[in-house]
Amino acid sequence: MNLFSFVRKQSVRRQHRVSPDHAIVGRMVRSAGILGLLLSLHALAMMYFEDLSPGDSIWLTFTTITTVGYGDVSAATPAGRFTTVALLYLIGITLLATVASDYIDYRMTRRERMQRGQWSWKMQDHIVFINSPPSNGELYFCRIVTQLRANPDYRERPVVLLSDVFANGLPPSLVDLGMVHCTASADSPQGLDQVSVDHARHIIILAHDEYAESSDSLTFAIAHRLQSRGLASRTMAECVLDENRGRLKELGIQSILRPIRSYPEIVVRAITAPGTEVVLENLFTYGGDHPRRYDVFTRGRTWADIVQRVSARDIGTPMAFVNDDNEVVCQPHADEKVDARALIIVVREERIPAAAEVVRALD
Repeated sequence: MNLFSFVRKQSVRRQHRVSPDHAIVGRMVRSAGILGLLLSLHALAMMYFEDLSPGDSIWLTFTTITTVGYGDVSAATPAGRFTTVALLYLIGITLLATVASDYIDYRMTRRERMQRGQWSWKMQDHIVFINSPPSNGELYFCRIVTQLRANPDYRERPVVLLSDVFANGLPPSLVDLGMVHCTASADSPQGLDQVSVDHARHIIILAHDEYAESSDSLTFAIAHRLQSRGLASRTMAECVLDENRGRLKELGIQSILRPIRSYPEIVVRAITAPGTEVVLENLFTYGGDHPRRYDVFTRGRTWADIVQRVSARDIGTPMAFVNDDNEVVCQPHADEKVDARALIIVVREERIPAAAEVVRALD
């Protein structure tokens, strides 16, 4: 058995104890080490047998091992030629090819593991999503990541998903947006380590199933693991049942949302402008503060004047108006002259003003 076969056999024996890419790297390092030793021995032999300078010996060694063979320097003595054949032709070139082959195997294995979510991502200041909607996950994350990329602060920020939904690889649409994933259990320490959760800027726990009350139990288990790592202040979580919010608040979770799959932009707002998600989420519920339409006519007033008059009467907060073409105009400029046939005002549930109050406020 030659040296190359021995090294190959020993590396194969150990593959069952290490991951495939680590096995390839180990084999490649060993082969490269042996190759380096052979090259050094050959250079020394050329200095001894051929009486070459160190520079010429190294030049001859590398032009021979790479099969370039310029011919400007060559072995002339029988001993020098024998050494070149034994060290480089019979062993060295084979080892060099093996190192190159192992490197290609490593790159291919590495790429395959990344595509299948079996890679440990070493990231800093990134965004981690934990769990994926059981249906339409591709569309959901496309909308979220696309809107994140529209924000200059998040245009290049890495986004990684921890979920077992895309076990065969992320859809191309998500890959094109720069998203990567890890296929692992969402509540396992190993999975959290694989997405470098300790170094994440934002961590978002999505409800495993927005219609299942049991999803809150999984969310709480994940949140508890994050809290034990001191990451609760960077975490936002979806909660299916409002009565379970208290448990998450006790863990110090930064923000708690209801699952609203038809409007994932709320999650984006929670990431880019913490606190605004509370206002948006409240607008989705009929109870509490919510927008109402008041069919009142006003002509020639500035928007700032309308807002001041309505707010001064403690009616609510004007958000938009409906013009004569029945178009809804949101947040007009303060000095814009408004010809409105209706106002949309956010009011409190415990005190819903009548239209007559709005009319009096504008008189």
